[in-house]
Amino acid sequence: MIRCLIADDQAMVREGFGALLGAQAGITVAGLAADGAQAVKLAREKQPDVVLMDVRMPVMDGLAAARELLSGPASALRLLMLTTFDLDEYVYQALRAGASGFLLKDAPSAELVRAVRVVAAGDALLAPSVTRRLIADYARRPPPAGRAAETAALSQLTPREAEVLTLIARGLSNTEIGEHLVIAGQTTKTHVGRILMKLALRDRAQAVVFAYESGLVTPGE
Repeated sequence: MIRCLIADDQAMVREGFGALLGAQAGITVAGLAADGAQAVKLAREKQPDVVLMDVRMPVMDGLAAARELLSGPASALRLLMLTTFDLDEYVYQALRAGASGFLLKDAPSAELVRAVRVVAAGDALLAPSVTRRLIADYARRPPPAGRAAETAALSQLTPREAEVLTLIARGLSNTEIGEHLVIAGQTTKTHVGRILMKLALRDRAQAVVFAYESGLVTPGE
């Protein structure tokens, strides 16, 4: 059973999402929060598997709450950020903080349910428009100051793992990566697991960020 916590300052949104998710097989709603501070408190009390967190909330915004919840050692919590705008300036910071993905609030209900299942399974989810925004953001940024350390970290990867990381950063799923490289699905999954372990990354969302920050992938290629 996937336990979800929903944090949104709009009552209709959080109650609507709660009703939708609570009606799904294998999903239960562990709590509803009206702001980031309440979300942090409830998450620590209820220990949900997934938190759906609105980006913009009073008292404590979603980004601050995400940092608070994901700052603990080896946090198993999966956090899915909800936003009204695909050009939200918090995208980059939230992914760096460890969020497992972003979803637009106007996404179809089936997409919301799928997103919860995807992140609960340990994968990452980025709406295509959010991914495009993330790449465009990198195109405008100067090279990160810490790129030398991240470039050095890449040396831990085998050539095949570096190739898989490049495809992850381009938004390909495991199935698509397997088809592109003509390798079995389990082999792809093993490569992804080793990449995350070697680079000390939580999930694919952070792998995308790392690939761009390290210079392995360049926007526009």
